[in-house]
Amino acid sequence: MREGVEERHDRLLNLVRERGSVRVADLAGLLGVSAVTARRDAEALAGRGLLDRVHGAVSWPERNGPAGTGPGAGSPVLGMLAPAAGYYFADIIRGAHEAAARLGARLVLRVSDYRPEDDAAHAAGLLAAGARGLLLIPSWTRPEHQARYTEWIARLSVPTVLVERRGDPAGPLDALDRVGSDHAHGVLVGLRHLARLGHRSPVLVARTDSPTAEAVRAGYRRAVEILGLEPGLPVLDSAPEKPGTGSPAASVDALARLVREGRTTAVLAHNDEDATRLVRDLADRGVRVPGDLALVTYDDEVAALAETPLTAVAPPKRAVGRVAVGLLAERIAEAGGGPEPRPGSVSGSVSGSVEGEPRRHVELLPRLRVRESCGGAPLR
Repeated sequence: MREGVEERHDRLLNLVRERGSVRVADLAGLLGVSAVTARRDAEALAGRGLLDRVHGAVSWPERNGPAGTGPGAGSPVLGMLAPAAGYYFADIIRGAHEAAARLGARLVLRVSDYRPEDDAAHAAGLLAAGARGLLLIPSWTRPEHQARYTEWIARLSVPTVLVERRGDPAGPLDALDRVGSDHAHGVLVGLRHLARLGHRSPVLVARTDSPTAEAVRAGYRRAVEILGLEPGLPVLDSAPEKPGTGSPAASVDALARLVREGRTTAVLAHNDEDATRLVRDLADRGVRVPGDLALVTYDDEVAALAETPLTAVAPPKRAVGRVAVGLLAERIAEAGGGPEPRPGSVSGSVSGSVEGEPRRHVELLPRLRVRESCGGAPLR
């Protein structure tokens, strides 16, 4: 399998960390790539502050921890548990890995495949691998999962940061540090864009099988009220009835009927894969996007690749991973067990670690990326 840019960057960072300094002219041979690629990679990593450029060489920054050790020899280990390594979570993992490299730490990942009953065992494996702290994205897919699979998290004895997950306000996890996207704000941004185009009755088509989906649904109700949009429209389910199939026929039929009756001219869809299926299935029923229906999707993973590029709300996934690592590093440093971040370098909110510092709930704001699926004006 062809090596990706991130993997090549990892090798370069590990090489420089082990040696302390490497001449740019020697990188191509050491990495087995062209001179142009080696120079471009070195410049990219230096530009991100992960390496220093000095007199034709790249060196390991003192601020990132001691040089002379490989990622498994003396580097502090940060554990990360995620339900999957692809789609939404891929960028979160990349951001976390990038921030860990900047700190001179090693990120160890375990993937639970959406099996919440296995989360505790995976976390134990990360601790056995030497993790000094944990970034946790529990595999909750139903509302009852948090209550059923919470106790083991509350008992953890190492610094822990929830990522893209919220503890129940009535439960013990609400007192944990957490970093995530403000999905309610993201939904508000998407619906405000539609409202400014004149669409006063946008329908939500969304899943029900993840905390993000629940947050999108709650954010929709709040945004409709804030923006003074038409209330009472049905919220439709976007989850396919079977993997690999189209949108639920009942939801597509209901949305097409609302369009034909003139009750809606716009839709917010969660997520990108379901949105692209929805566009196709609506076309089979004679409803065109954006001609008959403006569409905003939520996630922005593959929205730009649709036949009609989709306007999308983009949660700041990569930044979530970076900030989560920065916060975890601060907590580990407070406990005297790991790397302390440079002031303002990763978490962006605290310049040091202070004993007894209060826990934090950090929410980063999604952005809107406007493309072609909303057209210029609503259907009249």
